[in-house]
Amino acid sequence: MRDRLTLQALLESILGSKNVYFQPPTSAKMQYPAIRYRLSNIDNTHANDGVYASQKQYEIIVIDYDPDSPFVDKVNQIQSADFNRHYVADNLNHWVFTITY
Repeated sequence: MRDRLTLQALLESILGSKNVYFQPPTSAKMQYPAIRYRLSNIDNTHANDGVYASQKQYEIIVIDYDPDSPFVDKVNQIQSADFNRHYVADNLNHWVFTITY
């Protein structure tokens, strides 16, 4: 099983910067383009009255002023990435993905 810090490094390499935020507090001043992510689910497989395997799911949000952000395609290339939706808030484009990592 891969850990969250490995995911953090992968997202930083995709973005080419340190503007990757894990569960940032509302007081955090984010720099754009950015990737914000959070743990959204833990999927357990049970066997023999216990947890046999566990996979974490993360919600990943690419945030950019550019409506044709090149980072969207890069995140979409992550194995198990599923595009969920797009929305615009505060003149920023948000692309939401779910990945199992």
